[in-house]
This record gives sequence, C-alpha cells and structure tokens, in this order.
Amino acid sequence: MSEDQLAARRDEILSAARRAFARHGYEGATVKVLEAETGLSRGAIFHHFRDKEALFLALAEDDAARTAEVVARAGLVQVMRDLREKDAGWLGVQLEVRRRVRTDPEFAARWAERQQAVATATEERLLRQREAGILRDDVPIPILADFLRLVLDGLVSSRATGMPVDHLDGVLDLVEDAVRKRTPNGSSPLPH
Repeated sequence: MSEDQLAARRDEILSAARRAFARHGYEGATVKVLEAETGLSRGAIFHHFRDKEALFLALAEDDAARTAEVVARAGLVQVMRDLREKDAGWLGVQLEVRRRVRTDPEFAARWAERQQAVATATEERLLRQREAGILRDDVPIPILADFLRLVLDGLVSSRATGMPVDHLDGVLDLVEDAVRKRTPNGSSPLPH
C-alpha cells in the first residue's frame, strides 16, 4: 500500500473505532467488536495500532490536537461553541477519556502530558488577549484558564447526556462576558 492508502486506512480504522468506543465504551469495544465495526481483521487493525489502548489514545490525541489548534486560533470558547457540531462518537470518546482519567492512574498520567498542549494554547491565547486589553486583568491567567476548562468539561458532559443546545450561544456569551475586561461604564470593550 502507498503512504496515502495507509493513511486513509488508518483514518477509516479511527472512524470505526470511534463509533465502537462510543457505543460500547472502552471495555465493551472488544477486538471482535472492533473487527465488526471496521470490517477488518485483527491483524489489519493492529498493523496500524499496537493494541486497543494505542487505538483509543490515537483518537483522544487527535481530538486534543484539534482542540489545541482551535484554541490557538479562536479560543476555548470557540471549542465550546463547536460542541453543537460534535457527534455521539466524539462525545463518547471524551466521556471515556474522563472515566479512564478518574479510574486508571497510568492512563491519567499519560493523558495529563497530552493535555498540556491544550492548556498551553489556552494560557497563551488568554495572555495575548490580556495584552490587547480585551481580557480582564483582575484575575490571574491560570484561574481564568481553569474557569474556561471547567465550563468546557461541564458542557461536554451535558452534551454527552443529551442536553439540548437551544441556549448554548447565550450561555457562552455569558462565559465570554465573564472573562472580558470591563470599561468604566461596566460593559465589555467588544461586542459579542
């Protein structure tokens, strides 16, 4: 197979694995389930990924890398706004990551390293906004970053459990307003 064909096959496996992990959870996505979902043999799947954990980590890492890119370009609130477009597969992987972070210390340690890119991108963007006079200056950057991360985590959990997105824009406007610098008249310096 050519490099392009190998990359396409890898993407197909990841897409099918995302569906399997979303439907069955990490433990329930057995090799047989992965074979059925991908339509490939165990050998074909694990030619691209060392084992099931490596496959799951590849999904989570891809998601974290895309999140870091959006944060660097448009901010963490944009990641939150994009939640309305996320499918059950993406949400399922996010919930599974959170569960494994809570229950598997080795996974939690590996995941913390991978999440550093998102944390760094968030703090760098917040610092640029503060320097531009957009971000409030009465709260330390790490606290603002934690606030935004906590809101994101809550929204991911809520979306994964079926929360409607009817008022998501209003909620996120409120989040943005909470981190923006105030003018002397008490309003934000930028319109929403």
